[in-house]
Amino acid sequence: MCGRFNLRASPKEIAAAFGVRDVPEFPPRFNIAPTQPVIVVCRLTAEQLAELLAVPSEGRTSAGGAVADRVATWMRWGLVPHWADDPSIGSRMINARAESVARKPAFRAAFRRRRCLIPASGFYEWKKTPAGKQPYHVYLPGRKVFGFAGIWEHWTGADGSELLSCAIITTDANELVAQVHDRMPVIVPPEAYDLWLQPEGVSLQELESLLRPYPAEEMAMVPISRRINNPRNDDPECLRPVGEPAD
Repeated sequence: MCGRFNLRASPKEIAAAFGVRDVPEFPPRFNIAPTQPVIVVCRLTAEQLAELLAVPSEGRTSAGGAVADRVATWMRWGLVPHWADDPSIGSRMINARAESVARKPAFRAAFRRRRCLIPASGFYEWKKTPAGKQPYHVYLPGRKVFGFAGIWEHWTGADGSELLSCAIITTDANELVAQVHDRMPVIVPPEAYDLWLQPEGVSLQELESLLRPYPAEEMAMVPISRRINNPRNDDPECLRPVGEPAD
C-alpha cells in the first residue's frame, strides 16, 4: 500500500510538469497522510469546472466542442464513492489495487471516467527489523515531482455538503521497493499523462498497460528518521537519512 508521501516541488514546478495553468499555493509538505487534502491533477469538462470548482465556462472551447481542461485542485485523500452514506468510509479507501480497480464496485466507475494524477516528490514504506519498523524514503533522482495514478469521486451528502476525494492505485513492488514492501504506488510516465487523464475513448487494455511497477533502475531508496512515523511531524527533518538497520 501507499500510506504516506511528500510533495516538495513548488506550485510553479507542478504547473510546468503537469501542464496546468494554476496550482493552489501551499508550502512544501514532508509528511502527507490519509484524509488530508492533496493536490490532484485531472481533466474536467466546462460543465464540471463550473459545477465542482466554480470556474466560469466562458471562453473554454475546443475543436471537439466539449472542453476537457487539465486542472489542479484540492481533494481529500481517501475515496468516498458517490453512493456512500457516510464520508468516513474514505479513510479505508486510500489505495485501489491495480488488479481489481476496474471491477471493484467502490472504484470501477471512477476508474472508467474519473482518473487523475496525484503529484508527489517521494513516498514512504516501512521495513520490519529487529529494532522495529524502519521507514524508507523512495524517490526518483533528478525528478522534483512525478505523478501517482489515481482516481477521484464527487460525493454529495443528504444535507447538500459536497466532497472531492481520491485514491492512489497500487501495484506489485519492483525489485527495489520489494526489499521493504510487496506493493508500491503506480507512477505514470509523463508521456502517458494525456492517455491516463483522457475521460473517454480509452480502452481497458490501454489503461491496464500503465498499471505496472515503475522501473527500479530509475528510483532510489534510503532509510530515514523515524520522525516520519508521526503524521503531525511535517518538516525537513522527516527526510534526514540514517544508517541502514541491522538485519
